[in-house]
Amino acid sequence: MKKNDIQIMPDYFDKYINLVEDDVSIVEALQISLQELENAPIAKWEALGEKVYAPNKWTVKDILQHYIDTERVFTYRITAIARGDKQKMISYDENIFAENAQANRRTITDLMEELILIRKATIKLYLSFTENMLHQQGISYNNIHYCPLALGFVLTEHQRWHFRVLEEKYYPLLIE
Repeated sequence: MKKNDIQIMPDYFDKYINLVEDDVSIVEALQISLQELENAPIAKWEALGEKVYAPNKWTVKDILQHYIDTERVFTYRITAIARGDKQKMISYDENIFAENAQANRRTITDLMEELILIRKATIKLYLSFTENMLHQQGISYNNIHYCPLALGFVLTEHQRWHFRVLEEKYYPLLIE
């Protein structure tokens, strides 16, 4: 199933979903994002260390931990909705997660290994879904309607969005 198969485009998340090419299926998009993770510039990220481009911004390790946490939270939502759970999904405060994760005590390699494993599990999850499961409608805590198909594209483009932030705002710190 492709982006054009999304029946109700979710508010807020459309900014991510609209970045996806029209002719890529959800499984292909997840596989491409896995390849991007496997080819990530780890040496560059390690060279950044704990540098941030502005006060109160996350380090590279914090960003990677955020990917991990977001994938886990979203795959819970995706699974619950695909299985017919009609209750509102709980909220997710990414800043509280970041404050308590202590990502900077881990290595980038360790974080990347975990992230790659999670992405592989997400791909397996999507391969298990039927078309009907991908279109099941769920409701977020703030009344945004979304389906597993849409949320899968959110995961891939959320990753790319953060990669762009790293390129635009963090990599220049390596020159200073």
